[in-house]
Amino acid sequence: MILPFLAKMRGAGRPPAGLGLRQAVAAGVGGGLALAAAALLSVWAEAPLLIAPFGASCVLLFALPDSPLAQPRNVIGGHVTAALVGVLALAAFGTGWWVAPVAAGAAIAAMVALRVVHPPAGANPLVVIAGGHGLGFVASPVLAGAVVLVVVALVVNNLPRHRRYPAYW
Repeated sequence: MILPFLAKMRGAGRPPAGLGLRQAVAAGVGGGLALAAAALLSVWAEAPLLIAPFGASCVLLFALPDSPLAQPRNVIGGHVTAALVGVLALAAFGTGWWVAPVAAGAAIAAMVALRVVHPPAGANPLVVIAGGHGLGFVASPVLAGAVVLVVVALVVNNLPRHRRYPAYW
């Protein structure tokens, strides 16, 4: 009984082909530009526009822009939804050891239900609760920063003639 279960963990296929050096460099440059834009706008606006999960968002936006997880509605909606769940959980339950994991699970469920799944956003409730952030955090850095990343992705991902981003809104 246990052996068949464990056998499933071997996997059945092969890993996907790599992107190639040119696409890898372009993805890195795009992600770096997006994060630099958010950082620079943070300085100009004197408001935070960067959170750690945005680094992971850039992996999807620039390395896998055709993925459903990298579409604008998922990036922006996923980040806002997950951060809002974190803020509500913090306000309702405080900072007990169990609040962040429950909030992250609730954020995942909310993103799935709203069709805005964006894996990096699953970290937002952890960031919110660890930092003790309130509702203002949802607007800035979360919403404003996610919009900056998407705007840069719209420009960078449409520079190559063969690419079209987004696939949908």
